[in-house]
Amino acid sequence: MKQHVKKGDMVIVIAGDDKGKKGKILKVFPGEQRVLVEGLNIVKRHVKARPPKIPQGGILEESAPMHISNVKLVKTES
Repeated sequence: MKQHVKKGDMVIVIAGDDKGKKGKILKVFPGEQRVLVEGLNIVKRHVKARPPKIPQGGILEESAPMHISNVKLVKTES
């Protein structure tokens, strides 16, 4: 299926909890039809300490992929 967005594009979210917010696409997952947008769709992960990569465990907040149909292109990468 043809994708209407690519890495680096600015998009606006048109559905979901982050509706109306803008962000830059960090990664595209074409097989799953999902995109990872910078600073949007934040989820909390409970992480166990694993030195040296994660010296202290805790609750980390990170962006999760959202379905590509929930974003609309605002500006393409130049």
